[in-house]
Amino acid sequence: MNNKWNKAVYKIWSPIYDNFFNSGSFLNSRKIIFQEKSFNSEQKILFVGVGTGADLELINHYGLDITAIDYSPEMLNKAKDKFTNNSIKFLEMDAQQMNFMDEQFDIVVGSLILSVVPNANKCFDEMVRVLKKDGEIIIFDKFSPKGKKPSLFKKTIRPVIKVLGTDIGLNFEELFETQKTKLRIKEDAPIMFNGMYRKIVITK
Repeated sequence: MNNKWNKAVYKIWSPIYDNFFNSGSFLNSRKIIFQEKSFNSEQKILFVGVGTGADLELINHYGLDITAIDYSPEMLNKAKDKFTNNSIKFLEMDAQQMNFMDEQFDIVVGSLILSVVPNANKCFDEMVRVLKKDGEIIIFDKFSPKGKKPSLFKKTIRPVIKVLGTDIGLNFEELFETQKTKLRIKEDAPIMFNGMYRKIVITK
């Protein structure tokens, strides 16, 4: 995957994205994650890879200081159309190279972003960089099982699935290893499809 290819893929996905990833099991999972989390007006909140704004629909966003970024203008426009007349700042931006100062946000939310960016390590490093000390990262994504190597079948189809814009073999533990001296895992819970999708909450 690369940025140009991802932009092209999600231009195609944008009209139908909500039909797949904001309904059924995905919608129920998002509800579990965000109905358990309260935000307040004193916090600076960043949604990384906001897509069509599926997460934003599940929180009481009025009065909150929210910045939402996405690399796909088509996906971002879908989100903007849902949230007119509000204070959410929508920015077209590469999650692997954010135009924000260090330690700028109290909460960073990354739903289904680490598994779709060309370089998950860069994206995760950026999420950590822009997070304030004692801040919190909330992740909802798919990862390979802890302590297990991918099956031969998964290894075989992984390159093909990547062409469609997502990675089915991403290992969270390897991502975390590079930043473990700065972070603490507060919660790591299976959410969907026998633990393939996980909710992970990290504090800095």
